[in-house]
Amino acid sequence: MSENNDNIINWLEFYIASGVDETFGDVPFVAESKPKEKVIEQPKVRPATSELALSSVDAVKSADNVCQNVTTIEELQKVVENFEGCSLKYNAKHTVIGDGNPKAKIMFIGEAPGAEEDLIGKAFVGRSGQLLNKMLEAIGLDRTKCYICNILPWRPPGNRSPSDAEIAVCLPFLKKQIEIVNPDYIFMLGAVAVNSLMGNAEGISKLRGKWMEYQNPNGKIIKVLAGYHPAYLLRTPAQKAKAWADFLRLKKDMAENN
Repeated sequence: MSENNDNIINWLEFYIASGVDETFGDVPFVAESKPKEKVIEQPKVRPATSELALSSVDAVKSADNVCQNVTTIEELQKVVENFEGCSLKYNAKHTVIGDGNPKAKIMFIGEAPGAEEDLIGKAFVGRSGQLLNKMLEAIGLDRTKCYICNILPWRPPGNRSPSDAEIAVCLPFLKKQIEIVNPDYIFMLGAVAVNSLMGNAEGISKLRGKWMEYQNPNGKIIKVLAGYHPAYLLRTPAQKAKAWADFLRLKKDMAENN
């Protein structure tokens, strides 16, 4: 290849690299590259409150409203059975409010009804309930001396964990039960229960065995203690010793203050 041809190739490579878009003409020129227009993406406008959140807020208000004039557990059972603001109701066989003595000094609160509770319509009657009965007997209690209920009155499908929205909608029903029973003590069974009522986010291993306080609408300060859920103890028997220690702590304080 001649030196002249080499020069031509070099020029062509230069033109191409420089953006030449015309190959014929008396005078070579380099086309000016047009600056690309800067596209400014507009931020997507997100509603301050989604439709789901709005419906949940309305449902919570509705739950609060239906509880306003309720004064007994029997009345609460009826208004909750007629409540239309939580979809869990439509998959459940029964509305499970509570069981035991509505004038008890101690309340035990779990997460939600299980399959057997949903089938029978009574709180803590399955394997977890049977273990709870034995734990109560060990400290001198039974269902005639305490009141037992859950955060939710309906079973989540497949025993899945309840959503924050479901808990928020059902919380007024639980708080009304606490108001009616007006106990001296509340024992929370499991993380979902204690986190829902007390508004914290710590794990049960950090919360168990620590005294907390809950204020009833009448101004009464109720002592709150948290421990493992019986269902967890059935899966993890090694933790039963800690659960026993928590129940003994409850028994000791009740004996000292009654």
